[in-house]
Amino acid sequence: MAASDSESSATIRDDQRYHTEDGLNGSSVFASKEQSRQLSTEMRRIPSQQGEAEAKIWSDPANVVEAGMEKDGVFSPPSPPQQQQQSAAPGLNPADFPDGGLEPWLVVFGGWCALFCTFGLINCVGVFVEYYVNGPLASYGASTVTWITSMQAALMMAGNAIFGRLFDNYGPRWLLLGGTIVYIFGLMMTSLSTEYYQIILSQGIVSSLGSSAVFNASMSCVMGWFFRRRAAALGVMVSGSSLGGVVLPIMMTRLIERLGFPWTMRIMAFLFLGLLAVSCLTVKSRLPPRPTPVRLADYYRPLAEPTMAFVVAGGFFSFLGIFLPFNYLIIQAQQAGVSPTLVPYLLPILNAASIPGRILPGILGDKIGRFNLMILISFISGAVTLALWIPGSGSTGAIIAYGAIYGFSSGGYVSLAPAVLAQISDIRQIGTRVGISFIINSVGALVGSPVGGAIVSASSARHATAGNSNNSNDYLGLQLFCGAVMLAGTAFFAVARYTQQGFKIVKV
Repeated sequence: MAASDSESSATIRDDQRYHTEDGLNGSSVFASKEQSRQLSTEMRRIPSQQGEAEAKIWSDPANVVEAGMEKDGVFSPPSPPQQQQQSAAPGLNPADFPDGGLEPWLVVFGGWCALFCTFGLINCVGVFVEYYVNGPLASYGASTVTWITSMQAALMMAGNAIFGRLFDNYGPRWLLLGGTIVYIFGLMMTSLSTEYYQIILSQGIVSSLGSSAVFNASMSCVMGWFFRRRAAALGVMVSGSSLGGVVLPIMMTRLIERLGFPWTMRIMAFLFLGLLAVSCLTVKSRLPPRPTPVRLADYYRPLAEPTMAFVVAGGFFSFLGIFLPFNYLIIQAQQAGVSPTLVPYLLPILNAASIPGRILPGILGDKIGRFNLMILISFISGAVTLALWIPGSGSTGAIIAYGAIYGFSSGGYVSLAPAVLAQISDIRQIGTRVGISFIINSVGALVGSPVGGAIVSASSARHATAGNSNNSNDYLGLQLFCGAVMLAGTAFFAVARYTQQGFKIVKV
């Protein structure tokens, strides 16, 4: 009888178990059918990085893990709170993120220095365009010249597809050191360049790839130290680029007038070298590197996720237009008759407004939802371009007001974009997924300014044929294009939000 009961019990236990194979390494796990069905349902509902929203799915926040959390390649069912630390990969529970303290904020400070030197220089593209058009590249049209600055911005973002994977596999140290050396070398070579192809190579390619490595390592490290306050931390970090956009244009304008362009670039290179040395000393990853083989599927599979695909599409359209005011506001203001003493300060005004624009949306995004705020600030960027820049093109006050409002709203986009991506990503793959997004966004950044320049050139040619060669309406087409693509980006962000929570008024 005992043997019969034992056999019966074993049969029941066998019936309650099922066997699954891990397609990656062939390991096997056992779980109850009921647990499997429950897990399958719940994992599809996990909005991986939404902070407090996850408490609605699992009652104990300690049980919430990143989307895609797995053990030996196989998803594990949620375990009781007291067993969670043993079942989850170390350091990936929300409670494991420091979200503050000396070391995390030192990482943010190092990232701030890196963004001052890298994205801060991107915010000065208007100064470069003005100098090149009126100086060594006067024989080239504005549309041709802006390929330099567009390539600079595009490669800085596109490089993340490579550097993001290197970060995931090997950590930030060598990316920071190597990127700093290449970036400073590119700036030094720019100081010696006088021909179009030389400037393309030095400023458009070499310095851009170096800055991309520094930018990716800094941003990815910050996201690994913060969870609930991630958008706020990123906002503080990227405010470095805004301050760079305030200081560097004024500095460049004054130095070019007194010392010339070559020594201006050398002085900036030495300044950046000192700041990036601070970044190399303070920026570090919280999680150890996780080397994995490079597979092509890792770069296209995330785009099969509807939310990820719509976020990337929104970023593409946003980057088609986001740099147009930075490139053309100065030239448009000059043609509109704005005082020559005021024109050099338009970019600093725009970038000064983006300092609170990058910090405040990050703080608010953590409280009311990063997707919600991304939709709002993207809409403001497009709407203010159509509603203020176009009708106020001939007014000094309107141009200044537009620069301030656009600086605030576009600054919020830069701080929220990485946080939105992290919210829908496994933090262990953040470098690769940010790289996927940025390489597609870089296409928009690359072609946006040249397309805008071509629109201006075509409009100018029409006005010249009509006998009016100095018409401020030359920029009407560019302004319409800028506003339209920014609003198109807003629409895609709204659809991305809809894929998560529909039309519900909740934190997303």
